[in-house]
Amino acid sequence: MIARRWLARLLAAGALEGEIVREGSCSGPFPIQAGKRDLAEDRPNVEAFITQHTLWQALTGRPPPPRLASRPIGRAVLDSRDVEPGALFIAVSGSRTDGHEYIGQAVAAGAGAVICEERGLAFLADTDALIVDCSEHGSTRNGAGRSPAAARQAGCIAYVVPDSNAALQAAGSFQRLHRTRPELRVTGVTGSVGKTSTKELAASVLSQRFCTHRSTGNLNSEQGLPLALLGLHTGHERAVLEMGMYDLGEIRLLCDLARPHIGLVTNVGPSHLERLGTIDRIAQAKAELIEALPGASCGGAAILNWDDVRVRAMATRTEARPFFYGLSAEADLWADEVESLGMEGIRFRLHHRQEDGDVHRERVRLPLLGKHSVQTALAAAAVGIVNGLTWTEIVAGLQNAPGQLRLVVTAGINGAMVIDDTYNASPGSTVAALNLLDDLGKDAGAAGRRIAVLGDMRELGSFTTEGHKQVGIHAASVTDLLVTVGELGRIIADEARRAGLPAPAIHAAGNFETAVQIVKKVTRPGDLLLVKGSRAVGMDRIVSELIPPRRARTNTTAQPAAQGRECVSRQEERSRTAASLATERATVAAKESGDEEANG
Repeated sequence: MIARRWLARLLAAGALEGEIVREGSCSGPFPIQAGKRDLAEDRPNVEAFITQHTLWQALTGRPPPPRLASRPIGRAVLDSRDVEPGALFIAVSGSRTDGHEYIGQAVAAGAGAVICEERGLAFLADTDALIVDCSEHGSTRNGAGRSPAAARQAGCIAYVVPDSNAALQAAGSFQRLHRTRPELRVTGVTGSVGKTSTKELAASVLSQRFCTHRSTGNLNSEQGLPLALLGLHTGHERAVLEMGMYDLGEIRLLCDLARPHIGLVTNVGPSHLERLGTIDRIAQAKAELIEALPGASCGGAAILNWDDVRVRAMATRTEARPFFYGLSAEADLWADEVESLGMEGIRFRLHHRQEDGDVHRERVRLPLLGKHSVQTALAAAAVGIVNGLTWTEIVAGLQNAPGQLRLVVTAGINGAMVIDDTYNASPGSTVAALNLLDDLGKDAGAAGRRIAVLGDMRELGSFTTEGHKQVGIHAASVTDLLVTVGELGRIIADEARRAGLPAPAIHAAGNFETAVQIVKKVTRPGDLLLVKGSRAVGMDRIVSELIPPRRARTNTTAQPAAQGRECVSRQEERSRTAASLATERATVAAKESGDEEANG
């Protein structure tokens, strides 16, 4: 109740002016969403473009004191181990640890600001932090007996709030509303499968013309998305933000924070069925993004997968302009002649039905693995079309995607190649990964075998048994060896055996340690090894045992002006790349035209 009154006071004070308060929500603009996910376990560590003035005004609802320096805060973290000088540390409670217990370490490491709840005061007592009580209109006191001036000189301000999650949301919303250019256009991306890959590829497309911000990794929750918003600044012209959910109302909250103009829904599947109960309720939750969009007259656009009947139906739930993509000629943007080129990517033909009725056609070859990647490419291309990009820019963005998005193919043990797709798993994404294994296996020829290491798929509810059976049946048709992990993985193994995969080719492991031993024993040079499944059963740890250690991420903190200059230089470089690509495409088109005439 205290947190709700505090948030309501922020709204009344104008700190969060313009926030939507929906019927049935709490009296403030942000419903409390504490404890639903342990994001601290994922250690989000994001580049930020906020200042002490931003935090003060966002969290107290009042202008900052005249003597408070507007020091930049270049990074926001949820784990004290990631604190660097000047960073913002947000103390949140996870399923295993409470971030409040590490406030002292964060301050000692040089944190410039801390957001915590009242229980954090005990851990601030021995620090020199200036304590700001946000429930008392920004009243201040010091942590270790020093004067406020001395505490300010020490460099850390601790904002004590009723609820750390709500405060993070307030800070992210303030940055979105008051520290960005008015013409910033935001694209929200959701769906049961493919959110992150689609977000990355859409951002690559938009960045061909615009200075574009995107949420890093999978920062798509009530904690993750506000962190992503802290990375916005006035140089950004476009933003692409991933939106996930575990329950009804969560995407609506994320839309209240991010204010998207464009919404993209990839598909609706049984992910989180255990929590929501039915596929229709999952569709209802995903549709919250489409319902939150502005009308077509205000630039709202709903990009929807025509091939998914539940997604297609969302067009009736919005006043935004619908734009459909898919593999059917009934869509506004569709593809045919899709062909896998193995490790070389995919190629297909694009068709875009324009407003005047004419159909633009484009032959495309992309460095994306597996035929299923055409859906990701179509969705990203649709974002480019809706934002007015040329086909030269769109194709350049599709071809210059950052790596292989989430999926990684790398050299592994015993001369095998490993396909790492371990972030998460659902029946649909696992079948797609198995198809990729089959495609790449055919590309490799007879040199090696197709080996799938598949783990439990969680949160499928009533679809749990059927979903694992479907995967087992498909695995039997596209693999030479199958290793399963976990109790639910045994369902995959049993069904694959019933579907005709020989018993000696099936190994059911109870845990990831046993699975690693089996894989190390059976693999040989030339094998292609797919690892797919939930991290909850240690699938990512299997990969770490099968491939050399990955390079550690290098964190860099850039200031807004530098980032703006970087956007400008990237635009100049992309203009040159786009011009070169246009010449190349014209040459290819002329050659294809000549070939067709010769064949005619």
